[in-house]
Amino acid sequence: MRLILMGPPGAGKGTQGEILEKKLGISTISTGLMLRTAIKEQTEVGKLAEQYINDGKLVPDDVIVAIVKERLSQPDCEKGFILDGFPRTIPQAEALDNMGIIIDKVVDIDVPDENIVNRMSGRRVCKACGSSYHIENKKPKVEGVCDSCGGELQIRKDDAPETVLDRLNVYHEQTEPLKDYYAKCGKLRSVEGTAPIKEITASILKVLED
Repeated sequence: MRLILMGPPGAGKGTQGEILEKKLGISTISTGLMLRTAIKEQTEVGKLAEQYINDGKLVPDDVIVAIVKERLSQPDCEKGFILDGFPRTIPQAEALDNMGIIIDKVVDIDVPDENIVNRMSGRRVCKACGSSYHIENKKPKVEGVCDSCGGELQIRKDDAPETVLDRLNVYHEQTEPLKDYYAKCGKLRSVEGTAPIKEITASILKVLED
């Protein structure tokens, strides 16, 4: 299974990716996590990407495509993968096609903008490993501490309300057109993203059977 998870920032792609990874037995590839790791390590790509992310803008296509291409060539992707955060533009989708990679399904997690702003203000991310939590929907066992590695949880700069609104505008302008791109291929499936996490997972698994 080669799957793409789509949806606005804060729709729950990361959470669903983690769950589906275990249920389907394939790797989740989060471009956001890869970029945040690069930023933390202050690599050349990380420094370049940091300014774009802090401004609520998309990282240039050529940078993202290079990172994803290298990741998809690794052995754990041979039996399938889940892409979270890529592609985000039509040129990125075309680049994926040009790599000769055939996507089986594209699942769009649909959440209204007002829900996104409220949801992201409660999001917390581990400084050390990048695992994502929420103060209401996905609480850590110990407040402020990552379940996976014990790292400190923090509010990311790009989860601030004003940055979220900028990110939503970018999403509607540059990423939402991908719905038509994949609908024309017969690969797009949509699920309601305001339901509880378990219900969203069930909806995704159901549309993957189509």
